[in-house]
Amino acid sequence: QVQLVESGGGLVQAGGSLKLSCAASGRTATGRTASTLTMGWFRQAPGKEREFVARRTWNTGSTSYADSVKGRFTISRDNAKNTIYLQMTSLKPEDTAVYYCAAQTRGLDFDSWGQGTQVTVSS
Repeated sequence: QVQLVESGGGLVQAGGSLKLSCAASGRTATGRTASTLTMGWFRQAPGKEREFVARRTWNTGSTSYADSVKGRFTISRDNAKNTIYLQMTSLKPEDTAVYYCAAQTRGLDFDSWGQGTQVTVSS
């Protein structure tokens, strides 16, 4: 079982930056470690559904982003540390949400989730 633990959330003023981290541990049912999994970030604002933010594949390092964060957020990973990051810049109040780290442990669905970290952007 893969465990994911996010950190780095907090309160920041609009225009500021934050860097989220997600430390992964454990293995999938087939023995894969987090360094061989596609991982991503999602967020959920109050009263809204959880939405995709960014993802990064484990093999090619290909990245994809939601249009709302493109050019402002960067997802990266350190496979040696089994950690992924989300560098967030030019933050806006509408970025306020609980941010979740997730992994694709089987197939193409994100099926392993962290507990989330709160990001609050004040205007």
